[in-house]
Amino acid sequence: MGRLGKSIEIKVPPEKVWEMLALDRLPEWEEDTQKNAKSVEYTSEVHTPKDKYRVGATAHMTLNKGDLDLEITESLENEKMAYRLEGTYDGLITYSLEPVEKGTKLTYAADYEMPWGILGKFLDKLFIHRMEEKKLERSLENLKSILEK
Repeated sequence: MGRLGKSIEIKVPPEKVWEMLALDRLPEWEEDTQKNAKSVEYTSEVHTPKDKYRVGATAHMTLNKGDLDLEITESLENEKMAYRLEGTYDGLITYSLEPVEKGTKLTYAADYEMPWGILGKFLDKLFIHRMEEKKLERSLENLKSILEK
């Protein structure tokens, strides 16, 4: 299993960062989703905006190549959110928000399973992990740029 992680400080309160973590908002700032997602639609009922963040909320992401199903597994408003990805690739994404003097420290962690068995693990160590780290860095910078306007 692979793991990615990175933190960034954003000069807005945790409530503003939290708003951008809704599954249907990922295409606004997350690089892979921007490039590869054709749509993100909730498959669970959403009656209020808070329903998008509750444990058990689900969404389906149609990608250029394949699909992903997402389910929120942990949600502490303005503090922490985790969701599971299943489909083209599998993983668990966790966002932790911590108030700091000038705004919010956002920490991203991803635990993922590479497809293709031993070959996938080899390719991950060889170059995929570094490539994903760069995309993660750009995604977090995108989010920061949007929120600090």
